[in-house]
Amino acid sequence: MATSIKNKIKSIRELKNYTQEYMADQLGVTQAGYSKIEKGKTILSYVKLVEIARILDVSVEDIISFDSQRYFNNFNNVKGNNNGSILINQENETLKTLYEDKIKLLEKLLKKTEEELFRYKKKFGQI
Repeated sequence: MATSIKNKIKSIRELKNYTQEYMADQLGVTQAGYSKIEKGKTILSYVKLVEIARILDVSVEDIISFDSQRYFNNFNNVKGNNNGSILINQENETLKTLYEDKIKLLEKLLKKTEEELFRYKKKFGQI
């Protein structure tokens, strides 16, 4: 059974550890409005699909051709060595990219948190 675009978007979003709130904020819609996209309750225009692809840092073609089963099959090909380290198959650059994307997101979140803390300290003094 072919996976729908809405499910592929959701899968990629979850792999990148993005929340619906984050996606909604980036698209300039409410979380409920974004949720309707993933549930298929809103007609997804090509323009909106391009925006979603940009936010997810993938191409529209990557979304359309995304195969979660193939991804997880590749993920299961990760092997450990004797000292507990993980060796990643050369074929599985996707996993590396996802970890790098997650690190970038966490760095952005940390920076945003630090900026908010600075604003609160400036407004209310030391906590």
